[in-house]
Amino acid sequence: MRLERRAHVPLSLVVAAPVGAVLAALVLAGILIAIAGAPVLEAYQRMFIGAFGSKLSITETLTRTTPLILTGLAAAVAFRARLWNIGAEGQFYVGALATAALGSKYGLHLPPIAGIPLLMLAGAAAGAVLLLIPLALRLRFGVDEVVTTLLLNFVALLFVSMMIEGPLKDPLAFGWPQSVPILADAALPKLVPRSRLHIGLLIAIGLAIVLWLVQARTRFGLESRAAGLNPQAARFAGVSITGILVRVACLSGGLAGLAGAIEVLGVKAYVTIDLSPGFGYTGIVVAMLAGLHPLGVILAAVFVATMFVGADGMSRAMGVPSFIADVIVSLSLLTMLVALFLASYRVRR
Repeated sequence: MRLERRAHVPLSLVVAAPVGAVLAALVLAGILIAIAGAPVLEAYQRMFIGAFGSKLSITETLTRTTPLILTGLAAAVAFRARLWNIGAEGQFYVGALATAALGSKYGLHLPPIAGIPLLMLAGAAAGAVLLLIPLALRLRFGVDEVVTTLLLNFVALLFVSMMIEGPLKDPLAFGWPQSVPILADAALPKLVPRSRLHIGLLIAIGLAIVLWLVQARTRFGLESRAAGLNPQAARFAGVSITGILVRVACLSGGLAGLAGAIEVLGVKAYVTIDLSPGFGYTGIVVAMLAGLHPLGVILAAVFVATMFVGADGMSRAMGVPSFIADVIVSLSLLTMLVALFLASYRVRR
């Protein structure tokens, strides 16, 4: 038996791969649920109800979806150009910190129509700068950005911790390490009254559509794909790989930083060291589940958010450990990788 690469991957396989991967992950996770002593189908029913069974649960699921779309886009756009950005978590935090600093009483005092866009741009810029550092090390010294972006996550977290326990510490937080809050005028408007769902969701979806159009219809999109598929051929065709990587890094880091900015402006209003439950790392899973497609990122982010929010409801109703959501998401990634492999290769005898 041997593996033979398909010359053309049919559209049916492209569509079936993620669906099959998710179903396989649910089946495998069902075995663990059964071992935990709960009826599998009822547990999944409780999970669905926990994510979509009420107005509150729907808004919570979509609130959790928003940063996942942005960090998923950050990973997708970088991976397409073979820039292995594992540092979205750190970029998320520095984006959040920059936004909280400039949006507080110590920062800008502008009307919301000008202040909110500027604060989001500040968060995006902070995330972009953090990713340009490992890119510069790669371009100048050939340092593997997988290592540097991963390590910078810890550096960013320590820096944020130092700031929120030092110059940006909220004196009214009763000793709890958190930053000073943003001004009330800087908060993002709510989409649904008396919920946490804000217009950041529409911004994230809009950016996914814009990114899809950029990748499909512009020269930059074509060159970034070419740089990812075959850098030597792209360079021979006159593409500046360095220039493409710099622009991709600004876009990828900017999206991750924007995720942190929107989380502060729309949900928390301040920064704590547990602001993110791992949005940056989960964004990589979202991007892989989406096949690095910007529009697929939206669906993948909804799926992952559904697992996390629904697992809490399932845990309360069935007594199944809530970390089963992490297992399902991890299994989805593994089965997705297998599905993509089988879609790209056929087995010959």
